[in-house]
Amino acid sequence: MTAFSGMLKRSPQPRRNGTGGDDPGPRNIDRDRQNPDLLAPPETDHGTLPNLKFSFSDAHNRLEKGGWAREVSAREVSVAKAMTGVNMRLLPGAFRELHWHKQAEWSYMLNGRARITGVDPNGRNFIDDVGVGDLWYFPPGIPHSIQALEQGCEFLLVFNDGNFSESGTFLLTDWIAHIPRDVLAANFGVDGKQFSHSPESELYIFEGRIPGPLEEERVRSPYGPVPRSFSYRLHEQPPLRSGGGFVRIADSTNFPAAQQIAAALVEVEPGGMRELHWHPNSDEWQYYISGAARMSVFAAEGRARTFDFQAGDVGYVPVAMGHYVQNTGNDTLRFLEVFTSDHYADISLNQWLALVPPSMVEQHLHWGARAMGSLEKEKHPVVRSRR
Repeated sequence: MTAFSGMLKRSPQPRRNGTGGDDPGPRNIDRDRQNPDLLAPPETDHGTLPNLKFSFSDAHNRLEKGGWAREVSAREVSVAKAMTGVNMRLLPGAFRELHWHKQAEWSYMLNGRARITGVDPNGRNFIDDVGVGDLWYFPPGIPHSIQALEQGCEFLLVFNDGNFSESGTFLLTDWIAHIPRDVLAANFGVDGKQFSHSPESELYIFEGRIPGPLEEERVRSPYGPVPRSFSYRLHEQPPLRSGGGFVRIADSTNFPAAQQIAAALVEVEPGGMRELHWHPNSDEWQYYISGAARMSVFAAEGRARTFDFQAGDVGYVPVAMGHYVQNTGNDTLRFLEVFTSDHYADISLNQWLALVPPSMVEQHLHWGARAMGSLEKEKHPVVRSRR
């Protein structure tokens, strides 16, 4: 056997059940190993769907003194009109500078800790330290900041606009650099020379000093604190457990500030799956934190397509399209589902069929007694596959 034929034998091939053939190359074998259901789609896949996957590893990374940021938007996934995701890293003490934007911002802390601040239109302020598993949410137009604490931090940001770019935010330093000095003097009531050392361009991400204890840094507003906290301890929430894992949901019912973005943290054990379902009120933006997964999406008109995911990948499901997410690895699968809505909503295929007359289901699907007996009126978002 030649070295080339040996390589083919060790490599995945575009074959399935007697269809397809080998691929002698050129090819990216590592990519094919990561995407076996694109290389050799399941027989149930059919028709054409737009791409619903993109990896942050393929995104442009903006490097700054103090950290980096990369984003996945409709530029990378054309169908993702509703949401943009940003992955950001801040070194110890570094700032994502004081800024604001027209979009709502939702965030999940992946590593480390940070201090976040915000001020609302009534002059009520907010400051908190957030760690791994914590969320924050800033409504559109609210000025805010993020500063890494001792060990630095990495976090995920989601914005409710697929054409949003983190590079297009309203930055404090950028604005000050474009205001005449005499206008600054008149606004603040001091001599214009006081502003001579202001930055001449935006800082965006920059190095800073690690802040002191939270209570020492806290500024008391004469109007009090914001009435609804901009942060939420998601991991302190009791999970919704089912046969193959559990789910934690955060929306305006338990995180009142989050009026425009809802989310769920899903953990699926080996051999389990996020059940067949769809979301009636929003597109779904996904971020895979750990593990390996496959997802098939049904788009009506006989169209379905399957994708494979690893840590750092982004998935996207347009509103109302049926889908499932299956753990294909040996470790727990963890991923986020994010929605542009004030509340989380999904419809379970199992529950739907259990809540209509059984004769209807039998006449539609011609299922046997055991399949009919498996229908349950209670929802079980994460289930263990029988295999």
